[in-house]
Amino acid sequence: MGVMNRVLNFLGLKEEEEGAQDKEYDQEETEDFETNPFEQRKIKSNVVSIHSQKNVRVVLNEPHNYDDTQEIADHLRNRRPVIVNLQRVRPDQAMRIVDFLSGTVYALNGNISKIGPQIFLCTPDSVEIQGTIKEMTGEEHYN
Repeated sequence: MGVMNRVLNFLGLKEEEEGAQDKEYDQEETEDFETNPFEQRKIKSNVVSIHSQKNVRVVLNEPHNYDDTQEIADHLRNRRPVIVNLQRVRPDQAMRIVDFLSGTVYALNGNISKIGPQIFLCTPDSVEIQGTIKEMTGEEHYN
């Protein structure tokens, strides 16, 4: 009759009676899952949240002199992208700031991009920059 019960159970016509062996197997299986809840969630669901990454904060900074550059470098070290506006800094100070920030992003495997007149985007290696912004000259005309 054991074969007949298995056939009926396979077809869904009869519920299988749990034997001692099945109970032992179930206990071993649940003990494995209880010891590692992360693995249990991983096995039970293949759904991945699209909101798993935390919010990225972009810092806007307008230094007034070279001494303010250290604050920008600290933001980059903390993996925050920084937009730097150098329009209110003397040209010689602006050049020193860009040189310092270029060295900083190089050391962090990041990038520095010019996004406007005397405006730069400095990013750590965790941020990818896509596309370019061309400088407008007097020769370019748009219809």
